[in-house]
Amino acid sequence: MIDTLFSFLQTTGFSALSWENLVMFAIAGALFYVAIVKEAEPLLLIPIAFGIVMSNIPHEVTGLFNEGTGLLWFIQRGLYLGIYPPLIFLGIGALTDFSFLLSNPKTLFLGAAAQVGIFISFITARFLGFSMPDAASIGIIGGADGPTSIYVASQYNSPYLAIIAIAAYSYIALIPIIQPPIMKLLTTKEERKIKMGMQLRHVSKLEKIVFPIVGTIIIALLVPKALPLIGMLMFGNILRENGLTQRLAEAASKYISDTAIIFLCLSVGASADGKVFLQLQSLEIVGLGAMAFVVATASGIIFAKIMNIFSKKKVNPLIGAAGVSAVPDSARVAHKLAMEEDPSNFILMHAMGPNVAGVIGSAVVAGVFLSVIS
Repeated sequence: MIDTLFSFLQTTGFSALSWENLVMFAIAGALFYVAIVKEAEPLLLIPIAFGIVMSNIPHEVTGLFNEGTGLLWFIQRGLYLGIYPPLIFLGIGALTDFSFLLSNPKTLFLGAAAQVGIFISFITARFLGFSMPDAASIGIIGGADGPTSIYVASQYNSPYLAIIAIAAYSYIALIPIIQPPIMKLLTTKEERKIKMGMQLRHVSKLEKIVFPIVGTIIIALLVPKALPLIGMLMFGNILRENGLTQRLAEAASKYISDTAIIFLCLSVGASADGKVFLQLQSLEIVGLGAMAFVVATASGIIFAKIMNIFSKKKVNPLIGAAGVSAVPDSARVAHKLAMEEDPSNFILMHAMGPNVAGVIGSAVVAGVFLSVIS
């Protein structure tokens, strides 16, 4: 009887399980816990966690990754070919109101300032011995932009794609925890009470239509490699703003984007090979991502404080922290902190300006990396 049971087990996946697989199951469990119990980015973390579970069932048993026949092999083609991130940018563009940025163009500089975290992380990663392409992929984590991080890593065929993606999305999920202490440390109570008014300049329909077209042309001519992301972002936005393609905008923001998110996150989780994931370099990437995120938040706030030195019309420095591209999470965090100091201080629409600028900024930086680093 025991011999029969042993023989049976030899034909199952149990015989091929390694300690790395078991550790990855535990990591997947932690992601499930954060997503479901803490309700932190469940739309992203649950597919990633399930992908980790599926990928750590021994491949030779499942056949899911067999080239040309395996289900996950086919799904991952969209990841490695760089198809899913632009589709997600299409949905972001269809969902996002750019008028917050257009009504106060100087907030574009706050979004640009927050990209400092990307370059600091990039330089530090090179110092630690990562290759130029891998360092660039790691640096993008500082923009709090999961799709862009994945896009850059996939274009460079980085072996660290899974850990980069999981780190990026984990920090996005932890924005309400990570950003507030930095924001309070770098601002005074009086600065957090600065009111910017309840109204923004009215942005005409013509401006909303012209901006994505002209923006695409200028950015693509300056940084051609940014076009797949910027082009789809702006295309989604013009579908939203022209008034005649609501059905297409709805499809882009819901059905196409949601499908792409499912396949992207499942593919990312399925790329989490324990033998690569559980290395010292992976821990370094997690640390570099945290550093990049902290620096990005701080640099946006500091630049806002510098702007106030030279500007008669003061900005609340909290909106500088929204320069990272996690739309609209970081803008909501800035708004929440302002209201804690003064319940009548409504800065959400002002924070959305640098938040939108951060999306554009991280995509442009990604294009620069892809253009100059081979």
